[in-house]
Amino acid sequence: MDERLLVTYRRTDYRVRLPGGSTASLRVDAPVPAGLHALVGTSPWGFITAWHPGSRRAPRDANRQAQRRLLAELLADPTTRTILAAVGVGADGWREPSLFAIGTPHAVLERLAAAFGQRAFLAGSGQGLARLIWTPQLTWVNGDS
Repeated sequence: MDERLLVTYRRTDYRVRLPGGSTASLRVDAPVPAGLHALVGTSPWGFITAWHPGSRRAPRDANRQAQRRLLAELLADPTTRTILAAVGVGADGWREPSLFAIGTPHAVLERLAAAFGQRAFLAGSGQGLARLIWTPQLTWVNGDS
């Protein structure tokens, strides 16, 4: 595991746009904020993106196309109940458009994260803790452990 990357993930502010326009911020290993309680209920959820595969910068057009494909995959999954716009904001100001999927099982999110070259994603169930889930296939492919 890349310790520098882990620190970056842990310092990221995972912002979810709520219906009505406000936002709720998720943090690794912190409980789901109150603004999301009614939306998530007891369902599984995930904060996922298709931007910057392998945690390496990619061209904006390629990122946008991949994000549209990820959204289509989530919409096609019969378990996905709700998808909200989201953005990951790094401590040094970088921003990465993301999606907050409610109802989608963690196994599906893990498969999608791997398919879109993501090193990790944030996931949880109901109002529990937001957990950083490493994508094993990508970790193995990149030779990190």
